[in-house]
Amino acid sequence: MDLRTLLETTLPGLGYELVDLEIANRGRMLRVFIDKPEGISIEDCTAVSNHLSRLLAVENVDYDRLEVSSPGLDRPLNKESDFVRFRGHKARIKLRMPLEGRKIFSGTLGEMHDGVFQLLMDEKPVLLKLADVDKARLIPDFD
Repeated sequence: MDLRTLLETTLPGLGYELVDLEIANRGRMLRVFIDKPEGISIEDCTAVSNHLSRLLAVENVDYDRLEVSSPGLDRPLNKESDFVRFRGHKARIKLRMPLEGRKIFSGTLGEMHDGVFQLLMDEKPVLLKLADVDKARLIPDFD
């Protein structure tokens, strides 16, 4: 079982969602980004870090440093469920290939159907395929 799959199957049982996993320094540094509907506290990060430290030891995962944190205000959107959950929020979308001469779109997330989501840009809907997205992040709202 690979590390991402291990985390994706373990974290929901603890009440958390795996948002992202970064592996740096030739596998020596593991960064795990977690979330839950009511947000993440330092206590959540500590509890998950303690649990994962034990789990990774049992699974013989070799690493030097483990960091567990919230995804931040500019949370990445990776899965279809992220786009559904954050409907109505502002997001920045970067496509793999240009669409109508551009790769970067910013607007408000709308409906998601069959892998296609709506992004409202200046009141105009743009339809984008989730499969075409390279990176997507929420735009923090400080109002």
